[in-house]
Amino acid sequence: MAPGHIGQATRGTTNTNRLRRVDRWIARHPVLRRCADPLVIDLGYGASGVTAFELEARLRPARPDVEVLGLEIDPERVARARTQLEEVRVGRTPFAPDARVGFARGGFEVPVPGSRRPAIIRAFNVLRQYDEADVADAWSRMTSRLAPDGMLVEGTCDEIGRVSTWIEVGPDAAPRSLTISLRLAGLDSPAIAAERLPKALIHRNVAGERVHELLSSLDDEWRRAAPASAFGPVQRWRTALGAMADRGIDLGDRSRWRLGEFTVPWSAVAPH
Repeated sequence: MAPGHIGQATRGTTNTNRLRRVDRWIARHPVLRRCADPLVIDLGYGASGVTAFELEARLRPARPDVEVLGLEIDPERVARARTQLEEVRVGRTPFAPDARVGFARGGFEVPVPGSRRPAIIRAFNVLRQYDEADVADAWSRMTSRLAPDGMLVEGTCDEIGRVSTWIEVGPDAAPRSLTISLRLAGLDSPAIAAERLPKALIHRNVAGERVHELLSSLDDEWRRAAPASAFGPVQRWRTALGAMADRGIDLGDRSRWRLGEFTVPWSAVAPH
């Protein structure tokens, strides 16, 4: 643990476009669109600052005044990201030279200059290296820094961003929802999401737990919807989700289904 900073350095795995799915979801979220101060934290961005630059670029169309602050405990990673920022400023990268992005040292305490409180904290692939028992405290620390109407987005994805899941957590540290987002092209089984569940749920994918029931139902309906694959994977996915919805399962905004994504209320997956 770094002196004055709470947490451990992440493994550092960072790939271009790895977090595109969650970024796209944040860009459409009412919290971003309605907040008074669109300060967004990229917590534990890893060995490269690219995810912070990508986040700003993806959120800017929705909020032109968005500002992204990347936080890392490792000082060498902060220095490296600031060097990358210099390259952005002089126009040597695909990112806008005027991108409102900065980098600083920090962990779960989420240090922010002045009295500002972030509207959104994105902490992706950070808690995977912790024990499940550590999750509640980490959520509490991070959400205590949020604006009153802000949110924490805490989740996990695979190395190239084709399998991604995340939890929306409110300022009171209470989880609100789980989102599962998958690349449908070439998808063999949606049960692959189980391998990338957030730490609060990954050990709960066992018989008797709600998340296990959800993923089992999803896999069953995906197999039943195999005939619809003649019309493409998106139609197969929509057919599977439609069957679940017909049984009364709340899968969120249907317009998101075409993206290989659905959101369930936390009550649908909360551990027993």
